[in-house]
Amino acid sequence: MTTEKSEVWVTGIGLVSSLGEGLETHWEQLTCGKPPLASVNNTDQAPYPVHPIVDFDISAQIPKRSDQRQMGQWQHLGTYTAGLALADAGIAQDAELLAATNMIVAAGGGERDIEVDSAIMDELDASDNPGERLNASLMSELRPTLFLAQLSNLMAGNISIVHGVTDSSRTFMGEEMAGVSAIETAVAQIQKGQGELFLVGGAYIAERGDMTMLMALGNALWEGEHGPVWSREGSDGGMIMGSAGAFLVLESAEHAQARGIRPYARIKQVVSGRCNRQAGAARKSADELLEKVSAQLPQGQLPVLSGCCGIEPQLSEEHEFLDGLANLGIDPAIRGVTTILGNTMEAQFPVNVALASLSVSKGAFFDPFDDSGVEQEYGGNLDRILISSWGHWRGESLALIDTPDGPLRGTA
Repeated sequence: MTTEKSEVWVTGIGLVSSLGEGLETHWEQLTCGKPPLASVNNTDQAPYPVHPIVDFDISAQIPKRSDQRQMGQWQHLGTYTAGLALADAGIAQDAELLAATNMIVAAGGGERDIEVDSAIMDELDASDNPGERLNASLMSELRPTLFLAQLSNLMAGNISIVHGVTDSSRTFMGEEMAGVSAIETAVAQIQKGQGELFLVGGAYIAERGDMTMLMALGNALWEGEHGPVWSREGSDGGMIMGSAGAFLVLESAEHAQARGIRPYARIKQVVSGRCNRQAGAARKSADELLEKVSAQLPQGQLPVLSGCCGIEPQLSEEHEFLDGLANLGIDPAIRGVTTILGNTMEAQFPVNVALASLSVSKGAFFDPFDDSGVEQEYGGNLDRILISSWGHWRGESLALIDTPDGPLRGTA
C-alpha cells in the first residue's frame, strides 16, 4: 500500500441521455448560448412528464443477438454506456487491461414484465382465493429466466460477459446515493493504493411504468408541464424523472501515465452523508460536508453542478446552501442538471461527474440551463467544479473535480 494518496484521473467517459449520445453532443447542446430544448415525453407516463432516452444502436456495443435478447432496455443502456467508456479509455479489446479492471455498478430494482404483472393483478382481483392464485402464478407464469432478469447485479454480470471486465465486481443499491457510493468507493481505493483501474457508473430508464408507479405512490413526482427545477421552489415540488446511462473509467495517475493516456479531469475529493431529512437536517449535513472541502475551494466565482431533485423542502434547502457559499467568499455559478436531463436516480452522480469532467477538459463552463435567474453566466477560464448532489429521500454529497498537472484529453 502506498503511503501517499494516488491521484484519481477520469480517463474514459460513456454518456447517453435524453440529449443524445456522446460527450461532444452534450457539449454542443449545453454551450449553444441558450437553454437546451428539453426532450420531454408528456403522454406515455401522464400526468407525469419524463425525459426519454434517445435511440442508440445496441449492436454497436452489444453485438450478439443472444446477449441483446436476455436484457431489457435498462441493462442495454448500462452495458452500452459501459462499452463507450471502455473504448474511450483505450481499454476495450485489451484482455490484459480488462482483466485488471475493477467494476462498481449503481443499480436499482431489476426490470419487470409489466404485461405479466398486470395480468396476474387482474386475476387476483377477480379471484375468491388470491393467495392460492398468486402461488400458482409464481410457479407457472414467472419463469426462472424472468426472475433472474430482475436481479440488480445482472447489469454488472452482463458488462462482464459482453465486454470482458473480469476483476472484482460490486453492485450498490440505494437510489441517488448508490451512484455517489460507487464513485466514492472507487476514488478511496485508488487513493489508498487498493486498486488502479475501475469502471464505475449506472443507468436509469424513466419510461419504466413500474418505477413511475413506485415514485407516484411516494408522492415524489411532478405533475404538469415541464419547467426548470428551480421553478418548483415554494410549491409542493416534485421530480421529473430522466433516462440516462453514465460510466466512467477511473484510474491512478501512475497507471494512466504508464499506458500513455491523458485524463479528462481529476477527482480531488468525494464526501457524503446521510440524515433523516427532518426540517433543516439535510442543510446541516451539507454544511458539515462543506467543512471537509472548503480549504480547497477558491474565493470568487466557482462553477457548481447541482443534482437538485426538485422535491421540497430539499430543493429550497439545497438552493439556500449553495447561496450560503458566499459566506466563504465564493460566488457560485449554479447549473441544475435535472432541469435538462431529469432526475436519473442511480445514474445522477455519475452523470454529474461525467459532465463536470467534460467541462474541466474544455476549460469552460456550460451556459445557464434556464432563464430563472438562479443560474448566472460564468466567465473566464475554468479549472475546477464543485458538484452538489442531494438524494430525494436520503443522502447528501459534495465532490470536487479539478485539473491535474499536464495536458488533458482534447488539448494539443
